[in-house]
Amino acid sequence: MRTRLRDRIAASDPGLLRLTAGLRTVGAIALTLLVLSLLRADVHHLVAGAMAAMVATFAIQEKQLGAQAVTLAWGLPVALASVSLGAVLNTRLVVGDVFFVVLIFCAVYGRRFGDRGTALGLIGFQVYFLSLFVGATVSALPVLCGAIALAFCSSAVMRFAVVPATPAGVLLRLRLAFRARLAQLVSAQLDLLDAGPDEMDKALEAVREGTARLHETAMMIQARLEEGTPDESVARLVQRRIADAEIAAERLGLLLLTSRSAERADTLTLHLPGAPAPSVGHPAVPDEATATLRRDLQALRTLVLRAGRGDSGTALAHVRNRLLGYRDEDNLPPAPAAVQDVFRAIGEAARAVLGLRIALDGPQDESDDSPATARSREELDAEDAAIDGGEEPAQEEQDRGLRRPTTRAAVQVAVGSTLAIVGGELLSTQRWYWAVLTCWIVFLNTASTGEILVKGYRRLLGTVFGVVAGIVLAGLVGQHTWTAFALVLVLIFAMFYVAPLSYTLMSFFVTAMLGLLYTLLHTYSLDVLLLRVEETALGAACGVVAAALVLPVRTDRRTNELLGTVLERLAAVTEAAVGQLSGGPADDLLDKARDLDQALADLRAATQPLTHPVTPLRARRHTARYVVALLETCAYHARSLAATAELLPTHPSIAADPRLRGAAGRTVRNIETIAARVADEHAGAKVETGPSIASLLGSDAGTPRYGRITDRVLRHLERLDEAVVGLARPLDVPVAAPQQ
Repeated sequence: MRTRLRDRIAASDPGLLRLTAGLRTVGAIALTLLVLSLLRADVHHLVAGAMAAMVATFAIQEKQLGAQAVTLAWGLPVALASVSLGAVLNTRLVVGDVFFVVLIFCAVYGRRFGDRGTALGLIGFQVYFLSLFVGATVSALPVLCGAIALAFCSSAVMRFAVVPATPAGVLLRLRLAFRARLAQLVSAQLDLLDAGPDEMDKALEAVREGTARLHETAMMIQARLEEGTPDESVARLVQRRIADAEIAAERLGLLLLTSRSAERADTLTLHLPGAPAPSVGHPAVPDEATATLRRDLQALRTLVLRAGRGDSGTALAHVRNRLLGYRDEDNLPPAPAAVQDVFRAIGEAARAVLGLRIALDGPQDESDDSPATARSREELDAEDAAIDGGEEPAQEEQDRGLRRPTTRAAVQVAVGSTLAIVGGELLSTQRWYWAVLTCWIVFLNTASTGEILVKGYRRLLGTVFGVVAGIVLAGLVGQHTWTAFALVLVLIFAMFYVAPLSYTLMSFFVTAMLGLLYTLLHTYSLDVLLLRVEETALGAACGVVAAALVLPVRTDRRTNELLGTVLERLAAVTEAAVGQLSGGPADDLLDKARDLDQALADLRAATQPLTHPVTPLRARRHTARYVVALLETCAYHARSLAATAELLPTHPSIAADPRLRGAAGRTVRNIETIAARVADEHAGAKVETGPSIASLLGSDAGTPRYGRITDRVLRHLERLDEAVVGLARPLDVPVAAPQQ
């Protein structure tokens, strides 16, 4: 029971990053409040200390503990200077407002200096806001500075002593999360096998979601490999094994869906949310084969889970040997070809799990190995020995001046904040800073006008519901100070725990917490909370106006730029992989594939304004979702080609085929044609169509059904070619008539 709960937590919160953030922040606030209460500080200083502890904890996002310590040390003088200036300028209307705008510009511009610049800018802004919130005065400054210093010390204690999170520890927990999510995906695939016609859509959606969650975890591991694994060769080994397991799991789901379908399932079905399941029905499969398939999927799930716990033994070895045996044609159960493909995919998935366990847990007991398992180990050992360090990625040319994103954002926020100050003071001479805070926040981690609009809408929605919750909580708490502080801690934990999942929920918990803080400061009233909604709406509107009128970056422009990057990297991965599969020189394929995945993740985030449920442009929303799904399909096949090409130097049953280079040339040209059309709508080139990829290789291309490079690669090349041609229609790229 405990192990199952641990797996569920690991899968729901990869790396326990959200739990760690929540515990650290709540712990820092609680420690600060405890010490201040022992020193008999008044409520204003308790609130100031709590807010400073929260800022000191969440602002620092660096991964290495040493870098975190340096940033925290620099953050304290920044915070003290900020609160001091806030206290001095609080009563000087014009000078204080001008300084606030300058501070906001500098805080946003500081993002160009990386995590440290971002953290120091955030601390400077939030502590100045704190001084306005608690009404800091010069006479109370010594005690207030002491409370802030104590808050930073409490944050350091929680970060480095009570809830430490080393890069190696986070990476270890992410690996456990990957295994847990891999097991969940296999469970969803098992449900897909047993689903009836009325249950197929729901089962397919679970497989689709599980595939996306597994890919998300793989990307998180990729982002932390460098810090968490000092040995470069070990990091590359883990990177390869994670990629192998992800590809094997996705391929298993696709083949399983194909086995349930009346015809070959389209890869797009696994990537397009809401896409209906293809017409299905239980295929004409012997009952024994279906039962065996169900048993082996359950065995694969067990293999994933128990391997993650370091379990071993004769029973587990027997399961592993049986599944790996499906990599040999002679061991396949009698069944239709599509179902035999599923058994082969189970064998490949078992091999990926074995490789993952060796990479993460070290050498294993080999005494119970079957010949098939021994051969798989030999292949994995040969691949591991061939891994060496890749070249450093080339630095991309950075925009300069006002074209630099940080400079543009700083100017936009400064203008938006000026509008928010003017409008906010018209609404309230005392609470105007809420409009500025909202304007500031809607610009964080956004890059286009559409993203800012969506973020402002979500913040306003969360604020409205948070006001209702704040009214209820304030009525329940009354004047019970410590009850209110306890609820504040609960709400803060909830805020940090849900922040990566839902910005609306985060805003809800923030606003509910502020209702309690107003109660503590004896400034609570219904009018104050309603004013909070008005100031939030005003701040969001000012942010949108500034983004739309000052150095605007339209959503279309932003998505087109990112789409061009995705297509460029897709062409690079495809060309490099096919080149290596054709006998060309080795290339750093895994890094190229992950660069493609990162570009696609950026595009997916940038299209959120287009795919948001409230967008009035329904046709545009469907087009954006369809294009992203097609690109995810292309990325899957490109990753598979790259992973197969990586096997060439070591795999005894895979050899280069020079004919592949010519066969893939059309696909690469089509990708480049679409990229050119996205960059310039007047580009005149057309997407080519013609004979199938297999026919370009000659009549002997598909003789063995499995295990030969000309069979496995052809399937991915053909699906990639189809998906690329499919991109032409929604992107308005002309398609040339097939040559006769």
